Amino acid sequence: MADLSTNLCGIKSPNPFWLASGPPTNSGEQIMRAFDTGWGGAVWKTLGIPVVNVSSRLAAVDYAGQKMTGLNNIELITDRPLESNFKEIYEVKKRYPEHAVVVSLMVESKEEWKEIIHRAEDAGADGLELNFGCPHGMCERGMGSSVGQEPKVLELITSWVMEYAKIPVLVKLTPNTGDILVPGLAAVAGGANGISLINTIKSIIGVNLDTLVPMPNVGGLSTNGGYCGPAVKPIALYMASALARDPKITVPISGIGGISTWQDAAEFLALGTTNVQVCTAVMHYGYRIVEDLIDGLSNYLDDQGMKSVTELVGKAAKNVKDWGDLDLNYGVIPKIDSDKCIGCQLCYIACLDGGHQCIHTRQNLCWAFHGESDHGVNPRIEPGPAVTHETNGKIPEHVPYVDEDECIGCNLCSLICPVPGCITMTEIPNTKGKESWNERVAKGLD
Repeated sequence: MADLSTNLCGIKSPNPFWLASGPPTNSGEQIMRAFDTGWGGAVWKTLGIPVVNVSSRLAAVDYAGQKMTGLNNIELITDRPLESNFKEIYEVKKRYPEHAVVVSLMVESKEEWKEIIHRAEDAGADGLELNFGCPHGMCERGMGSSVGQEPKVLELITSWVMEYAKIPVLVKLTPNTGDILVPGLAAVAGGANGISLINTIKSIIGVNLDTLVPMPNVGGLSTNGGYCGPAVKPIALYMASALARDPKITVPISGIGGISTWQDAAEFLALGTTNVQVCTAVMHYGYRIVEDLIDGLSNYLDDQGMKSVTELVGKAAKNVKDWGDLDLNYGVIPKIDSDKCIGCQLCYIACLDGGHQCIHTRQNLCWAFHGESDHGVNPRIEPGPAVTHETNGKIPEHVPYVDEDECIGCNLCSLICPVPGCITMTEIPNTKGKESWNERVAKGLD
């Protein structure tokens, strides 16, 4: 079995799966149970001057029968005494010396940073994570994302921490910024040993149309919160890869955002993160999901012939390019398997109304054969080999037809099709050679 152990800027753990700072890491008892189920590390729920939290705190988006596709929370940092937290950190590390225990921190002044850093180190923490990403509550007090959105402030506070810290320091970045590279570079300039991202996205999850109060409801009022869960994964993948691909980001990355399966984790690793952190999926399904994460990633690495998880890190990053570097002469077209097609016509509707009008039904083809046009059907289509199938030389009544000359290969039909493998995108032979927009500009053609 492949070696899953990782070393993130000196913080070692038996596997790349950490719990992210949040409700699942609120106490030592929770983290010890998590370690017993197989988690390699945990980032303690953010410590600072304890706050008073509100009730209620969570709201969610359900989609297509799936609960909590996106989760919104307005919970702040720890509301438990610092003494209790530091005592529990000590006990956890004493009992689980091989697991990574990282402490998330958020305070205001330089002196407060100095004191809380030393207390975390004395408790036995393996590393620190600076919470510069919380998008609600704490940012109104001059902390959280208000720091992450100001590169100079981020760099300054990071340098304060590096002045005092004797253990590795991660800077957790907010996605609520125009260019994630700017705060990433500020963290590196401040001396951080690593970067973690993304924190939650500033959001309002929705409005109760009976009460006209946004959710979650706190005594008839609400506020913006932090959005997380599977819905944010594409944003997190982009931001993690943007940092991983930039040569000026010289520190390792811990990936966070919508990770629920081993495939999610493998994608983050392939795009350049050294490990991953999980929160919302644990809140949804519990700690034991790590068993599937470990088994799935182990089997995948074995199937790929990789001896360790580190071999996967960054493998896909080289395949992410600017739009101007993509091949303008590359093309694909859909092929519809008539044996698998159920005649739902979703591809036809999607292409007609939301695509490029190149998929037709048999009825519309008959109209076209007679030189008539209906709802955008091109009357130039003529019956012949191109529009027939193997079934007695006729088009099956339920199977749509693709006008390949008009198709631009957008993928919409294959994405909307409910039958796996029914519509496949097939590469068109490229007779023109590879040419990108940047190459055309260099030649003076655009």
